[in-house]
This record gives sequence, C-alpha cells and structure tokens, in this order.
Amino acid sequence: MARLLIAALVAGVVVGGGAAVFLIKDKAAVTAGSGTAADRLKASFARPDTIPFPSDNPYSEAKRALGDALFHDTRLSVDGSLSCATCHEISKGFADGKALTEGVPHRRLKRHTPTLWNLAYGAQMFWDGRARTLEEQAAGPITNPDEMAQPMEPLVARLADDPVMVKAFAAAFPDDPKVSAANLTRAIATYERSFLSPETRFDRFIAGDGNALTPSEKAGFALFTGKAGCSNCHSGFAFTDSAFHDIGLPGDDRGRGPVLQLDAADHAFKTPGLREIGRSAPYMHDGSLATLGDVLNHYENGIVERPTLSKDLPRNLKLTPTERADLLAFLGTLTSEQAPVIAAAITPAAAPPAGPLPHVTTVSQDDKTFHPGRLLLNPGERLWIVNNDTRTHNVRVFDPKLEFDSGAQEPGETVEIAFPTEGDFLVFCGIHPKMELRVKVGVK
Repeated sequence: MARLLIAALVAGVVVGGGAAVFLIKDKAAVTAGSGTAADRLKASFARPDTIPFPSDNPYSEAKRALGDALFHDTRLSVDGSLSCATCHEISKGFADGKALTEGVPHRRLKRHTPTLWNLAYGAQMFWDGRARTLEEQAAGPITNPDEMAQPMEPLVARLADDPVMVKAFAAAFPDDPKVSAANLTRAIATYERSFLSPETRFDRFIAGDGNALTPSEKAGFALFTGKAGCSNCHSGFAFTDSAFHDIGLPGDDRGRGPVLQLDAADHAFKTPGLREIGRSAPYMHDGSLATLGDVLNHYENGIVERPTLSKDLPRNLKLTPTERADLLAFLGTLTSEQAPVIAAAITPAAAPPAGPLPHVTTVSQDDKTFHPGRLLLNPGERLWIVNNDTRTHNVRVFDPKLEFDSGAQEPGETVEIAFPTEGDFLVFCGIHPKMELRVKVGVK
C-alpha cells in the first residue's frame, strides 16, 4: 500500500530550508488543505481505536488480569529466576537493552529480544515466524531449554497448587475453570494483545495537527515514505508489514528459510515494529547495530549481496547529512515523550461485517495483498492464484482437510489449488503472512 501511495504522490518531496513539501502533479488530487494522495498516505499510518482479539480467545478483563500476573510470575522459569517481564521491559521498548540476553542456563541466546508492542495487529510470531499465533508464542520461551527451561506439565501443577491462581483461572475462564497449559497461554496472549503503544507527536500529526512535527521531522517522514524506502516494509500504524525480509545483514542464521523449508526465505527475518524505537536499542534480529545511525549506515553501506535479498530492500541508497538528520529526527517522533504505560482501558475490535462472497476462480497477488481477499467456490472447482507482484510468495494452506505448500512462487507464476471437500479454508503467504485469503467451498 505504501508504495502505491507514494506513486500517487508522483513527484515525491522537495526539501528546502528544512521544510518538506508534497508536490502532487495530479491537480485533481489537490484539495484546500492538502492533497488527497497525501491524506491517504497519512491515513495508512493512523492510530487504531480498537484492538483485535481472535474469536477463539475473546477479550475479558479477568483474562487480561490473569495474563498480567503470569507475565510477571517468576514461577514460569524452572529455577524461579526469570519472568516474561525480565526480558521484556516496558521502559526498554518491551525488549531488554541487550544485544543477546541469557536464559536460565546462562548461555547467550541466538537472537535479540524482540519488542512486544502492537503484536495484536501482526501475524506470525518470533523473528522467524515459527509461531502462528500469540497463544503459540507464549509457550515458546517458557519451555525452551535455553530460555526459561520450564516444562509445561510441572508448571501447571505448581500453579494449580496456588489457591490464588486457581481462583484467577476460574474467573478468567468460567466455561473451562481450570489451570491448564491452554488457558495459561490464552491469558498471556490476551495480556500481550493489550500492548497498544502510547500516543506520540507523530500520531497527533497524522490526526491533523500540522504543528505537532518540526520541519525537519516532516522532511524525515517524507524521506521515510519516499526516497529512503523505509515504508516498503515498515508500514501501517505499527510500522511493520509483519513479513519476512532478507535485508543483507551478515551472518549464517537462515531465519525464516528453515521454518518454511524454503531456500528463497533464507536470511529473512520479521520486520520489527518501530513504535518506541528510541527505547529498544540495540537493533536487528542479532542485536548487532547499537544505534539508529548504525541502522542507516547498514542500509547505505553494509548490505551483503546474496540472491535472497528482499525485493523491498532499497538499493544504492545515499543520504546527505541533512537527510540523515531529518530521517533520524522523524524516527524520534515514534517514541513517546513520557514514560510509556499500558492502556488501562481496552476496546476490543468488533468483527467486520462479512458481506457477500464473490464467486471467482482466479485471484491475483498485488503489493502483498490477495485480490479479492474472500471468495466462494463451488464443490469441485479449482482456484488459480496469479503472482502479479514483484515479490516471491509462498502460498500455504494448513487445515485438517488440506495441506498445501506452493514452494517459491515467483512473479508471473500461477499456483493451482484443488480443495478436496466443502468447508472454510485460510490461504496465506508464508513470507508475507498478513496476506490472507478466505475461501469458502460449498454452500453460501
């Protein structure tokens, strides 16, 4: 979306005297205050009013309170030395300030502690996306022998011996009032979904306050969404497309590739969100870049050439000293000026109206999106998915009735899926997981 919106701006940005000016060649797009193309660009970064929760784990205050208690409970580690909050500190951007942290065995972990802000809006958890949901993610660090090293069965037994926990689980899950591994992960996931990053000056600018940002910061935003190409991947309110990209960092960590068993996804890691980025240094999946200046240096001069580099990665980027200063100034507007806190009140998002399903047998992929995103097939019909994008995709279906993996689907290639039975199926891209296609086979 960001790339198309930038294309709509056409002429990009002129920077003069520290001010950024959008020049829109399409005069019909210009309105009395600002161009509609610029408005659409800004709207794509708008702060949401609600938080989405899955239908199989809906929000409740009791569940969130239990998740809060569990997140801070050191009993989740085998020796009682670590809690989730030990490595995910809100004052450090929900990271820990270390390049690589240590778990219970006091061995350095392979990857940097990621931020937890705004995960409710994302897809596929961990740097390599090995967990499809936050519920799956919650169990990972607990049972990982290099992290908290706590087997789930004795943990559940320990918590079940605590009358306070028994009462809290019963309140959180009245339809299933017991201490269990599934309820534990549901509670932690509910709490983590409440991590909506605090409002910043950038949000006030997006909401219409033209004075919320300085001329330098506005110029930096124009660079971010234009010449520097940052918004190719750092898009939307959370500043992430939740996709996996090889950005040319050195090292032999293959990232998403082994998870998908797909060489085309080697060295690809999840795009981190940029909210509260001023608190979450160091940066990258390996914690190898100490400052945001180092990050810019990497994109200008540090990219390791290899066939798996992301198509969204800006190449041959050269920034002037003024442009670097402006871009860093803009990034500073994504961090709150006061100490961040988790919102006290949560408004769960309502399920969107379904609407009628189009009956089509061919779907296109454009700009990391399926078109259409929902469809109806008659029994026995096949679905063709055409990659009209510039990127490699990986079409997947994981369902008890159908498992499908396209492998690397290159631009111009078509994937054919035969659905064996009636039902509702989720088709998604393993490299860009927010690409989702809902397919209903059978009765409308």
